[in-house]
Amino acid sequence: MKTALLLVDIQNDYFPGGRMELVGSPEAGRRAGELLSLFRRENLPVFHIQHVAGRKDATFFLPDTTGVEIHETVRPLPGEAVFRKHFPNSFRDTELLPLLRDADVHLLVVCGMMTHMCVDATVRAAFDHGLECVTVRDACATKGLAFGGEEIPAGMVHGAFLAALGATYSRIVSASELAAQMGWPTA
Repeated sequence: MKTALLLVDIQNDYFPGGRMELVGSPEAGRRAGELLSLFRRENLPVFHIQHVAGRKDATFFLPDTTGVEIHETVRPLPGEAVFRKHFPNSFRDTELLPLLRDADVHLLVVCGMMTHMCVDATVRAAFDHGLECVTVRDACATKGLAFGGEEIPAGMVHGAFLAALGATYSRIVSASELAAQMGWPTA
């Protein structure tokens, strides 16, 4: 069973100074970058997802802006696959699934942003396509939401969505737990 890393929407607009700053994005980006380095060192497949706004009323991830660019913490190397998408689900209208199948990937390690939107949609779709998933909780970030007149803090949103994914769709681990499970030294 081949394992691959999927980096979902770790883009400049989600970081401080961006058009849609998330809570904890710098830390999550660093953690995702550390995992990316480990996957590269182990010569395991890496796939980058880049969301490009397709709606006319979009306010972030606008084409031809610095905000749409993949963040420096996880910048792709030449030869690493980058899939551009216009929907939360990274499989919708992309060639991600055929490429994963061609690479004989069965276990997908997922990091990214936003936990409650594109990470959630992508993990659920991966599961529905028969892939085993591991979501790295401290390499994901999100924002607070409002519902029913109440403000829901980002930490609660993050935890609720990861708890739901962990019930059926994915194992939820920290970056250090993943490295230990894979037998990788982190220093």
